[in-house]
Amino acid sequence: MPNHPKKPEFWEAAFADKQEMWGFAPAHSAVLARDLFVQHAVQRVLIPGIGYGRNAQLFREAGMAVTGIEISPTAIAMAHKHYGPGMTIHQGPVTDMPFDTELYDGIFCYGLLYLLAAPERAKLIQDCYNQLTANGHMVFTVISKAAATYGTGTLISPDRYELFGGVNIFFYDRASLQAEFGNAGLVDVAEVQENYPFFLVTCKKTA
Repeated sequence: MPNHPKKPEFWEAAFADKQEMWGFAPAHSAVLARDLFVQHAVQRVLIPGIGYGRNAQLFREAGMAVTGIEISPTAIAMAHKHYGPGMTIHQGPVTDMPFDTELYDGIFCYGLLYLLAAPERAKLIQDCYNQLTANGHMVFTVISKAAATYGTGTLISPDRYELFGGVNIFFYDRASLQAEFGNAGLVDVAEVQENYPFFLVTCKKTA
């Protein structure tokens, strides 16, 4: 679930209206991140933008402890309803990170980063990197310029458009991925198809 940092009422209304709008099956990106985390024996996962937990449950089923961040109280209530009270979920925008002083050996951030302005994107990436343990991995999914919606809507800044009644989206290519993640332990970029063409971005914090 994306967290729109400036319009919490947008997501609160969306959840209230549509409830479990993305269903309960995890995103393909979450499956790939789960497999990576299992490979590296990840035990503790932080999920900024956890939504109602459809992706988080995948990590929990693999034996990982999950902590989330979510702006919508409705989404948090839904997560606890469907998946129980075992997850700690901090309520607030991801731009207010960090919410705790814990370190995590895995961080998964799905479909959220591209909703932020450039300074907020840089802060989120750095905040996540700061909360990684040595040799920990973080995985982000971001929308690609290959999406049919790229170049539509109202241009706000280079590669960033206002779409869908007020949601601002930044579209990535490999150059912008290198620019934003190059100093955050970038190790791999892969293309993955979700509801839009995405990039799966993997970073590792070296010891």
